[in-house]
Amino acid sequence: MNQDTKLAGRNTAPAQAPVLAPVLASVTPPVPGTSGAATAASASTTPSSASRADGVPALAGAPAGTVPSPSATDAASDAWAVSAWPDTHALYERLAALVNQPMRPIRPDAMPKVLRWFDDHCAGSKQLAARAASVIPGGVQHNLAFNHPFPLAFARAHGAWLTDVDGNRYIDFLQAGGPTLLGSNPEAVRRPVQALLEDCGPVTGLLHEYEVKLAELVCRHMPGVEMLRMLGSGTEAVMGAVRLARTFTRRNRIIKIGGAYHGWSDPLVYGMRLPKTGRMEATGIPRGATGNTQECLPNDPEALRRLLRWNRLRGGTAAVLVEPFGPESGTRPVHKDYNAQVRALCDEFGALLIFDEVVTGFRAGLGGAQGYFGVTPDLTVLGKCLTGGYPMAGAIGGRKDIMMSLVGGIGTTSRRAFVGGTLSANPLSCVAGYHALLETERTHAPAVAGRAGDRLRRGLDEIIQRRGLPYVAYNLGSIVHLQTSGVLLLDTSSLWKLIRAKDEAKRRKHMMEEMGAAFTTHGLISVAGSRLYTSLADTDEIIDDALNRFDDVFALV
Repeated sequence: MNQDTKLAGRNTAPAQAPVLAPVLASVTPPVPGTSGAATAASASTTPSSASRADGVPALAGAPAGTVPSPSATDAASDAWAVSAWPDTHALYERLAALVNQPMRPIRPDAMPKVLRWFDDHCAGSKQLAARAASVIPGGVQHNLAFNHPFPLAFARAHGAWLTDVDGNRYIDFLQAGGPTLLGSNPEAVRRPVQALLEDCGPVTGLLHEYEVKLAELVCRHMPGVEMLRMLGSGTEAVMGAVRLARTFTRRNRIIKIGGAYHGWSDPLVYGMRLPKTGRMEATGIPRGATGNTQECLPNDPEALRRLLRWNRLRGGTAAVLVEPFGPESGTRPVHKDYNAQVRALCDEFGALLIFDEVVTGFRAGLGGAQGYFGVTPDLTVLGKCLTGGYPMAGAIGGRKDIMMSLVGGIGTTSRRAFVGGTLSANPLSCVAGYHALLETERTHAPAVAGRAGDRLRRGLDEIIQRRGLPYVAYNLGSIVHLQTSGVLLLDTSSLWKLIRAKDEAKRRKHMMEEMGAAFTTHGLISVAGSRLYTSLADTDEIIDDALNRFDDVFALV
């Protein structure tokens, strides 16, 4: 089969007939001390992504047909979402080796064929992208929507699959940037939303039963959430959490971990993606807006201690803001005890600890990353997963004594951190969120998606090793990282290193874009060619089909 035929065929194969043969036999190398059979992706020691006759994925170790109690569901979901935290010291050695050697991009003779595929098979998307470019800056409304060489336009999303306007089908590892843990457009969420639209419509501006029911459900599952205030997005929720922390502590300084993304508000467009870059991307933001924002390197509790100590001499720190898996959803993963160390430092210096769980909320388990690590933050930021992919997904949760500074209403005289939004906690988003969380609980979706992530990562490891590539794959449950260029891992810990890294970053970014394009031509949609979110919809068959496609892409290197 010639390469053009392979490129055309991968993302038009029907979902019920995935191509499995080349990789299936070797996707799960044995774990030391066990037999290969015992570590097969569908082994009985992990939850299977196949459903029982009643449609509920079976619990590991439970007799066939067993329906667990709600308490068992909670415990299983939290315990299984991340089956094992990676050895971060060994992982950073591998990542350092990746960025300290020449890049291994798609071969020059193969890349023109990849680009030609888009011209031959995506005429509708290309035409729509050209129209978009004339009325939308850059032709896309969302940063994740850009695709090299042009954005693709999609017409249908269902389960683990996407279909574009030209009829090409893709395995969806973008999952809308993470929120669709159940897979796209699940019936268990869609039907209650349709019923609410018939009876109420999407928004009233007044109290609705479902905002109470959703808040109760989140408070029941997340250890650090005693009260919940819903907002319109993760960005809004971070803005509100920072304002709330300053109101409660009467301090101004916020410390974030360098490289983390906490939305695009003025104070937090600071040290994004690459640590120690400060205001590098803060064009159009007055210097005063970031005057009380500080950053320190991830996995360096002593650096955080020094900054907290220095701040104490100048009035103190309001809060430390972290992504509990590490900056950029674990692109720079934290050591397993790091969050506990940050918690202890916050207690020592009287700062609040804010967990940004926009991605990890419910993906890490129904208790979030705070449940997984056993570290309780003072405030929790939610988004994305809160409403299962429906819009207006954002919330601040936390201790009651802190949260009462967010009391709503007009004309209150109490000391409060003002937040607002007519569409916040609208009935449509709340009914979607409530039923998405119920379905997540019922199906153990964090655990099932996490096992799919394990299977995908093991298969990627096998392909990378077999082909002798320097790439690094690792997963934190259902968040799978595939580093091929290492652009987000360049050393920017000093000004001199940052200056040296700029040109290298451009080259590595372009390689990542080309790799993402090659993934797309083989029917794989990823997050910028370097991150893959698995979902409840990712059966073993879908993961093995995807691994065959990745193998075909890596054959082009």
